[in-house]
Amino acid sequence: MKKIGLILLLGLFIGCNSSAQKKQNSDKYKISKTDAEWRAELTDLQYYVMRKEGTEPAFSSPLDKNFEKGIYVCAACETPLFKSENKFNSGTGWPSFDQEIKGNVAYSSGGNSYFGIEEHCAICGGHLGHVFNDGPRETTGNRHCINGVALKFIPEDE
Repeated sequence: MKKIGLILLLGLFIGCNSSAQKKQNSDKYKISKTDAEWRAELTDLQYYVMRKEGTEPAFSSPLDKNFEKGIYVCAACETPLFKSENKFNSGTGWPSFDQEIKGNVAYSSGGNSYFGIEEHCAICGGHLGHVFNDGPRETTGNRHCINGVALKFIPEDE
């Protein structure tokens, strides 16, 4: 009898980690696509960074040194994420901002605090980068360290 109870308990734990639960998690974003759809729409590097939570090589994005006036939007869904007036040169090799556009960036702990708090687009769930508390003290004190490949820049005059 104990074996049957143990088997039922084990089945319950396995059932709680079903694919239906994983599907529900992806539904928390307004834009939800299949893996195949994301692969078709994004470049290989964008897919790696935005859907697999990878990181682009430091100093590889032209957006790191871009200080034109404008807005930075999600490369996957074009949700406005950061304003150029909040961008600063952190010297890290990734575009850095002292604050986000409120409500458009979602946060989660990545499990390793050394890498800061994970940042995602709040609309499509695309991984953006990490936020640290070593930014400019005269503003927010935050450094949103963002993969340039996860962003699209729209100049102010467009």
